[in-house]
Amino acid sequence: MECPFCAIVAGRQPCLRVMEDGEVVAFLDRRPLFPGHVLVIPRRHAQTLTDLTAQETGPFFLRVRRLAGAVERGMAAAGTFVAVNNRVSQSVPHLHVHIVPRERRDGLRGFFWPRHPYPDEEHARRAAARVRAALDSPPGPDG
Repeated sequence: MECPFCAIVAGRQPCLRVMEDGEVVAFLDRRPLFPGHVLVIPRRHAQTLTDLTAQETGPFFLRVRRLAGAVERGMAAAGTFVAVNNRVSQSVPHLHVHIVPRERRDGLRGFFWPRHPYPDEEHARRAAARVRAALDSPPGPDG
């Protein structure tokens, strides 16, 4: 079965495009949190953020940055929420960045889920050490 976002890139799946160039296609989300909710996808199929090459990452996020400003201005929003899911909660297995216009007291809370603080400073230090160690180790088969 074809990736639905690859079908959008190829023009085989309709969408309301707001921008496209050689790097990205940006279009309105079909199930928006608020009007003006945009998805930005790379033209090349990449399942997650870690599947983008180093050369693709900068140009991709330059477009995300530009679109975040356009959503804010175009929707007369107080700000935007910019988010990426990698695998978990990723409804379509093609990298996509959500740009959601926001207003104060718009009903969305934090990151949409409960926070889980560290029980103490030692747990936080161990988590930081694990991430630092992973930076120095080669990526696994999934990136």
